[in-house]
Parts: sequence; structure tokens; C-alpha cells
Amino acid sequence: MPHLLALDQGTTSSRAIVFDEQGEVADVAQREFKQHYPRSGWVEHDADEIWRTQLAVAEEALASAADAGRDITAIGIANQRETVVLWDRASGEPVGRAIVWQDRRTARECDRLRAEGREGWLTEKTGLIFDPYFAGTKLAWLLDNTADARESAAAGRLAAGTIDAWLVYRLTGGRRHVTDATNASRTLLMDIHSGQWDEELLECFGVPREVLPEIVPSSGVCGEVAIDSPLRGLPIAGMAGDQQAALFGQACFAPGLVKNTYGTGCFALMNTGEEACPSRNRLLTTIACRIADKTEYALEGSIFTGGAVVGWLRDGLGVIKESSEVEALAGSVSDSGGVYLVPAFAGLGAPHWDAYARGTIVGITGGTTAAHLARAALDSIALQSADLIEALRADSATPIDELRVDGGACVDDLLMQRQADLLQTPVVRPAVTETTALGAAYLAGLAVGVWPDRSAVTSRWRADRRFEPAISADEAHATRAAWSRAVERSLGWAAGGDGD
Repeated sequence: MPHLLALDQGTTSSRAIVFDEQGEVADVAQREFKQHYPRSGWVEHDADEIWRTQLAVAEEALASAADAGRDITAIGIANQRETVVLWDRASGEPVGRAIVWQDRRTARECDRLRAEGREGWLTEKTGLIFDPYFAGTKLAWLLDNTADARESAAAGRLAAGTIDAWLVYRLTGGRRHVTDATNASRTLLMDIHSGQWDEELLECFGVPREVLPEIVPSSGVCGEVAIDSPLRGLPIAGMAGDQQAALFGQACFAPGLVKNTYGTGCFALMNTGEEACPSRNRLLTTIACRIADKTEYALEGSIFTGGAVVGWLRDGLGVIKESSEVEALAGSVSDSGGVYLVPAFAGLGAPHWDAYARGTIVGITGGTTAAHLARAALDSIALQSADLIEALRADSATPIDELRVDGGACVDDLLMQRQADLLQTPVVRPAVTETTALGAAYLAGLAVGVWPDRSAVTSRWRADRRFEPAISADEAHATRAAWSRAVERSLGWAAGGDGD
């Protein structure tokens, strides 16, 4: 039976998962890496540490598969999106740290560009908006603030890209500098209609074409491992940004199907087919996948702080020792006691897009306990997600009959029930929740013939549990109205200077 090796490079850890032909997990390896916060609003990664941890877990998973007699056919890559690496082409070493998708340092530059009245033009070309979340202003910042970078870039000595491009470059020993269409669509530098880097966008952000990778399909062999490693010779046959990979792993192939991923952040995507649908509710239009010469699109809403709020309860407040304890603590009270927690630790994403919003807790009384805070934290994940799904409903003429969920926090039954209640829509958790890695494996497997077509992938998707709404529509509306009041109090808090 053929197996696929999926490299799932995330915001806080690098993982490698081996999937069998049925889409079941066979082997897993994972390593966390350090987060760097040099200034308020800044988030950085050591790109070399990302490479080392990703290679280590890939080799570990491969060794486990070999011990079990499993044959690896190809590699698929899913990655944290919008995080930017700048590196030396000759040595393959990064020049400085990577700037992470959560980073807010270019907020002022985005304000300047928006004030010039160019956001409509930008959105028409890219499906995005001026926000520090995206890769374009991050790359421009690296070029402007790294010694001799612009001169070296113009001379062709530097390369840049998102994490997928970085990993492929290292895996192929520098032979291939490529990115897939989904990751390219998150840079502010690609015209999502032509599928190519756009000269007007490059000029707008001051990014030289010489540093950028070639754009390739999401499914297709784009190189093979060429370094001294047990991985050597394996084809790299699938790549996608983590959220598009999860959409694929959830078999959301028909227009109108929606998934929401509960990870460090939360990301809701709706398949819109071959039509790039503009949003009227400040959502994003993005590429869902490109297979051969066919491009498919999605509408997306992005939440910057989702499951990460549980890590804050653990590490910041110390109210739990392990993240797994949050469900029991939150479930020890019937509700949040009127407490609302807006986890705008890195600003707010869709539909607010406020880089200056900051975390806010309202409704605290003398009777508020750690359990109420834990309940409010879980509620904040579901409430933010509900805002996104409602915006998707408003943008699309297609009704949303169910929400497919995945990501680490979707195993929390209390959270999933709360999501169904607040949305007044069934929530469906799949049997295999590792859908980000699974999507990368599917993309790779389709490229090398493990599966003949997407109908074979669809037949492998199955539900584990379905959560039906258990409260009234009036109760859900009242809770969401109070949440909206709490969000209003968080907006613009750091506009006085934080996040420069």
C-alpha cells in the first residue's frame, strides 16, 4: 500500500505525518520551536530552527514508516502562511529572522498606503486588503532593514519566500525556488486572476522580482529531495498554505462547502469554485488550489488569536497547567457569568481588520472566577468564528447547511457545541482531524497517481460527530450582541503608537 509523507509546518511546531491510501494516520512526529517577541506587536521565528525541526520530524516519521514496512511515495507540504523568510542563495542561510504572519510592525505603512486611496485597486487584483498580516509589507521591511539587502537582492544574491518556498529550497539543496499558487495569493504581490506576480504590485511594495520564487500548481511534482538524508530522491508533489490544505483535506470541493480550522488562529474558508467572488463584508478572496491549469477560489475569514487564547490562560495567567485542562475548567460553570474576553493580542482580523485593537475583558465582578475566564476564553473562539461564518453567509448566495471543523481545538466537545449553538448551524467533526496535513498528502497523492481523482478523495471523508444547536435563536442572538459590544471596546486601543 502506498503512503504519503505530509510536512505540516505550523506557527508553533513542525510536524510530519504519514498517511496511508485510505487517508488514515500511520505515523506522526512533532517538535515545537521558539517564538521570538523582540518588541510589542513583533513576532519572529528562526527560519533555520524551522528547517532543522521540520527535517528532524520528517526523518523520524520516515524511519517509523520504514520500520513498519511502509513505502513512502511522495511528499506534500502544508505551511503557516504569510510568514516571510529572506535568505542567501549561495549558502542557503537566512539573513535575519523570519517575520511571522501575526507580526504588526508594518501597520503604519499599511495605513499610509490605504490613505493614498489605493485599497480598491489592491483588492481587485489580490482579493486582499492593506494589512500587516500579509507578506508583501513584511518582505519590503526585511529588504529595507537588513544590511545591504536591496543591493544584494538586485544582484540576484538573495531569495525570499513564504515557508513552503524556504522548505523546498532547503530540501532540494537550492535547486528549486518555487511557491505554490495558494501561498503566492497571500503575498499582496500576485494578481489572483492572472496567477502571476504583478509588476504594478511589486512597484507598490518595493519588492524586486529577482527575489521571488516561481509560482507552481498546488498538485504536481515541483522537485525532489537532493540533500544527504533518508528523504533523498522523494518527489515533492503537493504544496498549499495550511488553510487551503485543510479545505482540500475536508473534501470541500463543491461551491458553498465551508470549513473552519481551530488552531493558533481560526480560519474559515468557503469554496466558490472557479469564480473569484468579491466580498462585501471585508472577507478575503483567495486561491483555494491550482491543479494543472485550473484555478479554484475561496472566500476566507481570518482570526489571529483562536486556540492561542488557551495558551495564554496557561502561560500568561497560570489558571491551567496544561491546555487539555481548559474544557473541564470551563465546563465547571454553566456560562461565563457575563464575562467576555476579546483576545485581540495581535489586533483583530476579519471582519474588523484593526491592527490596533488589543485584548479586552469586560463584565468582571467580584464573583468572577478562573472558571468563568476559561469559559469566556472558549466562547471567544466560537464567537469570533460565528462572526466569520455570518459574513460568509452574507457574501454568498449559497446557504451553509453545515460547518466542517478541524484543527487542534476541534476535539473540545464543549467548544464545538458552543459553536453550533451560536451559529444555529450543525457543526461536523471529521474522523481524521489532521486535515491540514491530510490535504497536503491528498495533493501530493493525486499528482503521483495514488488517487485517480478527487472523487476518490471525497469517498474517504467521513464524520466522527455532528453537533446540533441546543439553544434558541434568541439566546444565540443576545449573546452575540453582547459580544459585539465587547469587541467595540477593544478597537483602536494601540493607535497611539504601539505596533509601529
